[in-house]
Amino acid sequence: MDFTSDNAAGAAPEILDALTRANGGTAASYGADEVTARLTRRFSELFECEVAVFPVVTGTAANALALAALTPSHGAVMCHELAHVHVDECGAPEMFSGGAKLVPVGGAAAKIDPRALAAALASLPAGVVHHVQPSALTITQSTEMGSVYSVSEIEALVEVARGRGLHVHMDGARFANALTALDVPPAAVTWKAGIDIMSFGATKNGALAAEAVLVFDPELAKDLSFRRKRAGHLLSKMRFLSAQLEAYLTDGLWLRLAAHANAMAARLASGLAGIAGIDIHLTPQANEVFVRLPVALIKRLREGGARFHPWPMPGDDEQARTVRLVTSFQTTAAEIDRFLDLAAG
Repeated sequence: MDFTSDNAAGAAPEILDALTRANGGTAASYGADEVTARLTRRFSELFECEVAVFPVVTGTAANALALAALTPSHGAVMCHELAHVHVDECGAPEMFSGGAKLVPVGGAAAKIDPRALAAALASLPAGVVHHVQPSALTITQSTEMGSVYSVSEIEALVEVARGRGLHVHMDGARFANALTALDVPPAAVTWKAGIDIMSFGATKNGALAAEAVLVFDPELAKDLSFRRKRAGHLLSKMRFLSAQLEAYLTDGLWLRLAAHANAMAARLASGLAGIAGIDIHLTPQANEVFVRLPVALIKRLREGGARFHPWPMPGDDEQARTVRLVTSFQTTAAEIDRFLDLAAG
């Protein structure tokens, strides 16, 4: 009953098999191999346009490199106040961009409110030398609260951003979970909705360690190869990253894994909703459940073997506190049911 994170899960067998196959013989280094070439073609087919693909090892690197490609050192990146880039990346976007400022913006369910974004942009007037200049907007899909932006919600934010000439980045660490929830083609919720560049995640959903920066605007891709090398993320044996991502996309594996994780979160939330004294913050759309539990129940669940992280939220007190429960492609119905039995007492 490990609900600490989808990062706690292992790697999908199909991806491990792909690594074994990639290990046979020799291959050109630094991304000049055939596996990486095939991966670029596969991403372009999947997104229905020509995509520049830059595999990296971590989501933090993908986000930081992507935002650095959009933002000068005197620029600003508009993000949600709960965004991973703002809260959990130890200043990497600021460092990779040479000092660009992250400007947090509010919004319910960890989704940026277009009106709040417009107000935040208005507070940083263009051309005033005393202020950082807004250069990019970043959104997380699915969000840090397990909610999902609809296509129309993305388009509304893009419209505000474009009004100030901003490029738009998507942190897609859990993109597969969001896409499964939306049931739309990848293109519809990315470049067709106005996304210029995205961090495409696979590690949380069955890869060993594989992410990619996907660039839909060719102009933005010009310097990324140099930025990646300078940041230490150009792997000499790139085929082992590309092999993971290629297997991830083959025969819809990525969506099947995400659909299972989402279904397990829905099962968990549904069961918890029927137990007195438990308060679910949001109906999960992806694979994260945020729930306020009595302190005594938290203790009982931990003693019973359940693992999860505390997640302080407004309204918590000495009697009840919020925890985050994350499901993965490896989560089983039996684990969910055992957790629910413990919760029900």
